[in-house]
Amino acid sequence: MVNETVNLQRARALLDIIQSTLDNNKAFDVVTVNLDGKTDIAYYMVVASGMSSRHVGALAEKLAEAVRKTGLSEISIEGLPEGDWVVMDNPYVVVHLFRPEAREYYNLEKMWQADFSEAQHVAYV
Repeated sequence: MVNETVNLQRARALLDIIQSTLDNNKAFDVVTVNLDGKTDIAYYMVVASGMSSRHVGALAEKLAEAVRKTGLSEISIEGLPEGDWVVMDNPYVVVHLFRPEAREYYNLEKMWQADFSEAQHVAYV
């Protein structure tokens, strides 16, 4: 239980840094989703948009720099060369950065904001 409390505190601190970095670097339509009870991949998911592929790439680089300054070395970044959809993954917060057209197409935040606690569980035979 103590480890879980420490991890949640780290996740919240990292989330604050991520949100601040996105705000300072002009990301828009920033949405934060609490993943508690939905998945064990992370505590939070952040979805944000950049104005262009270049802006999305710059946001990802600024975020990686800010996260590494916290001492967290477990960072994976996918999609940086293309810049349509960049995913920054770590054990606490998963960040999805999109160009607006790609974000509209995938609509991740809608899927992850669903209330999974009331979902019907189906057994496959």
